[in-house]
Amino acid sequence: MTADVAEHLRWGHAGLAAVVEIHPDRPVVLRELSAGPPALAARVSQPLVEVLVPGEGRARASQRLSETAVGCRLRYAGAAQSAEGGRHELRLRMRDEASGLAAEVTLRSREGVPAVQASVRVTNLGREPVLLLAVTSFAAGFLGRPVADLDVLYASSEWLGESRWTREPLGARIADLGLAGHGQHGRGAFALTSTGTWSSGRHVPMGGLTDRGTGQTWLWQIEHNGPWRWEIGDRLDGAYVALSGPADADHQWSELLAPGESFTTVPVSVAVSADGVEGAVAAMTAHRRALVRPHPDRIALPVVFNDYMNTVMGDPTTDKLLPLVDAAASAGAEVFCVDAGWYDDGGDWWDSVGEWEPSRTRFPRGLEEVLGRITGHGMTPGLWLEPEVIGVRSPMAGKLPAEAFLQRGGARVAEHGRYHLDLRHPAAVAHLDQVVDRLVEELGVGYFKLDYNINPGAGTDVGATSAGAGLLAHNRAHLAWLESVLDRHPRLVLENCGSGAMRMDYAMLARLNLQSTSDQQDFLRYPPIAVAAPLSVLPEQAANWAYPQPWMADEEIVFTLCTGILGRLYLSGNLHRMTPGQLALVREGLRLHQSLRADLPRATPCWPLGLPGWDDPWLALGLRAGDATHLGVWRRPGATGATALPLPHLTGRDLHVEIAYPAAADGWTHAWNARAGELTVTAGAAPSARILHLRPR
Repeated sequence: MTADVAEHLRWGHAGLAAVVEIHPDRPVVLRELSAGPPALAARVSQPLVEVLVPGEGRARASQRLSETAVGCRLRYAGAAQSAEGGRHELRLRMRDEASGLAAEVTLRSREGVPAVQASVRVTNLGREPVLLLAVTSFAAGFLGRPVADLDVLYASSEWLGESRWTREPLGARIADLGLAGHGQHGRGAFALTSTGTWSSGRHVPMGGLTDRGTGQTWLWQIEHNGPWRWEIGDRLDGAYVALSGPADADHQWSELLAPGESFTTVPVSVAVSADGVEGAVAAMTAHRRALVRPHPDRIALPVVFNDYMNTVMGDPTTDKLLPLVDAAASAGAEVFCVDAGWYDDGGDWWDSVGEWEPSRTRFPRGLEEVLGRITGHGMTPGLWLEPEVIGVRSPMAGKLPAEAFLQRGGARVAEHGRYHLDLRHPAAVAHLDQVVDRLVEELGVGYFKLDYNINPGAGTDVGATSAGAGLLAHNRAHLAWLESVLDRHPRLVLENCGSGAMRMDYAMLARLNLQSTSDQQDFLRYPPIAVAAPLSVLPEQAANWAYPQPWMADEEIVFTLCTGILGRLYLSGNLHRMTPGQLALVREGLRLHQSLRADLPRATPCWPLGLPGWDDPWLALGLRAGDATHLGVWRRPGATGATALPLPHLTGRDLHVEIAYPAAADGWTHAWNARAGELTVTAGAAPSARILHLRPR
């Protein structure tokens, strides 16, 4: 490689093209990342790795993770490629002689899948300790595209209002500052962050950029069960993206590297497409399926009945549960999960949890009676568990050592009447292992709803350079504990729940089986959450509540069932008090779901009406599986009587349209315009909803 001459390292496979540009006097950059074949996009200058340290800071003052002094000095030091079992890997080595830091970028991708997972390992090769303040997991220019041509995607998320996706012009967030006239990169950025352990408590840990003219799209996710940051900014040669886990400015994270020590960032993934947002979602969906841990549940996808939502609400007793168990089995449920309260003798259990011993007052003849009724119906028994917390009044708060809890300044971190275990400590892990093993082996539990209702903040300063570093180590110990549980109990099904979906990320979901998508109790407000869910999680992991009630009208029962059918149906409601006709509607919905669930693990989502708005009167979600499209449509109060649904993938085709649920589809009609690729549906009432099956003749 001669001076001023760049070399291009090409890597990828049939579904992915990456081009890395190497220059002796400049940082390594990712020149292209696309669904291929490589075409060498416009020149980009964003360094592939950014490292912030206090003695160097940034090469140019700003508030962003771009143009760090170390990142600008890192130079290419070698590369290695490998491919085994359909998995491709590229390792790029770089070194900064001034700081003594070396960086190794690892890119991984599954054959045929247009997506890549990235992480960075930083090693101190110098003679003095170095304090890291931030390290990106991925940083790149977006194909040399100007901000004015791009739309940005992001999702707000909060308790009861999860996965609220927005697509808007990036120019609404980043002003055109005339950088060319100043000859300098910008200094601002559009950045989203999450703090503490609710990884989706403010925003879903995802984002995206799409070129409105060409359809070129990147969609990314940060695969971490703790704090993260992503940012988009403007450079002289176009927009850049930087993705990271915790950092000093946002999360009180710093890591001191002694000579010879290394630090590895949290993994992130980027899916690419030339076919717009839905193409990138399809790529990310395939990538997620390559990430998840194999498990029998991923094929079986049993229907779960949970007694909580709008039903028992955390106050279970034998007398309340036995009729529900019978009714759930009659409806077709295959798992029955007893939710919160099963361990409580006193009625005020929030700040006393932690021992996880079944109540004798709620279950005079033992919890075994209820679990036995569940198994007697052929269903798998499940229990709610919030393993990471110990109530401040719990006996376990005094039995475990102080070091087994997250601490700040010598005090245990408390939040909402709970202490938080530190899973770096062996006593905390031993306690949880004992609980899980006892409940599985002695009570026959085959399903746990793992809830998580507090956020402990920045972390712990025990045994760590910083509170954020302590939290990151705990986050990683938590993932290791989950892996160990599944290693010991390989058929155990684990649900990811955190005050609804406050910890919805693919650090957790690569390991756990399904994701509660919300705690929203209003059946009219749930559809936008369920419709958006397949952008945030796999369709077969998206556990959307359906909670029909005996006081509902038939159309309302159908409405809430439709919310659950096109995902991982998560059933609740007082089924035992329903009329035979009402229960027949529930059974019909479950039968339909069970008939199409074989399609879920291969389906990709589409949104005929666009990504859902929180107050949209009409909502629609399609799941494409082979030639079939399963379509859910909801009409909420205030909607017009009809809506047109563009289905471009079916344009020009003679289509068979069937209203699949309910079979007695009174009040709904439909008309297909093959030339326009548009299905018009008319509904006679609101609220009402339908599931339609679309197949080319």
